[in-house]
Amino acid sequence: MNVLYDQTATLIRWIYDSRIDGPPVLELETHFPGGLRFVEAWRALRDEAMALATRLAEVPRFHEIMPEQTAISANDARDWRMFIVKAYGTEVPENKARCPILASIVEGMPEVLSASYSFMAPGKHIPAHRGPFRGVLRFYLALSMPRLADGRPGAVLRVADGQYRLEDGDYMLWDDTYSHEVWNESDEVRAVLLLDVWRPGMPADMQLFSRALISIVRAGMRIRGFA
Repeated sequence: MNVLYDQTATLIRWIYDSRIDGPPVLELETHFPGGLRFVEAWRALRDEAMALATRLAEVPRFHEIMPEQTAISANDARDWRMFIVKAYGTEVPENKARCPILASIVEGMPEVLSASYSFMAPGKHIPAHRGPFRGVLRFYLALSMPRLADGRPGAVLRVADGQYRLEDGDYMLWDDTYSHEVWNESDEVRAVLLLDVWRPGMPADMQLFSRALISIVRAGMRIRGFA
């Protein structure tokens, strides 16, 4: 299964790379202006995420949702947990009810394909990987970023050749088909909001191609509601 997934992802990347180009990190105002609504609400979103964190053991690990991601989620016996409100166009009613602030912002934004709170355990390393969908961009909003003894943010996000330590309320929009990885160097849980959003301005045939691929991925996901 993983070999087939990797081969398929390589083929998909080649198709996208031949048609869609752009830098690793993009300007929010140009490529996802709606993202500013999440930035403006980051404190309320943080409170919502922290309420979930009190029951973190009940939030599934990423590889429990997508088994093909085991290599980057279950690689070091440290948890990477994802609370999903929307995944590849499919909403999770129980989880929306638990996160009314996030759900209300996402509701009126059809360009948001997926929305999740991501919790990364102390010492967790998500190894270098690449996403297959250049037609989809990744938005990352830091909600609760632990600090190191020297005062620096405790988690590092590497995208292509750049390394980023975001403060609470900081954000990035990037193309996750570029190599990226994350370290939580602190002894506390890191919490961020992750969104997948459609890349604007894609050719019509690439939009159809992307939607077909997304439907295949969605069919293989194991999403459960939060009681």
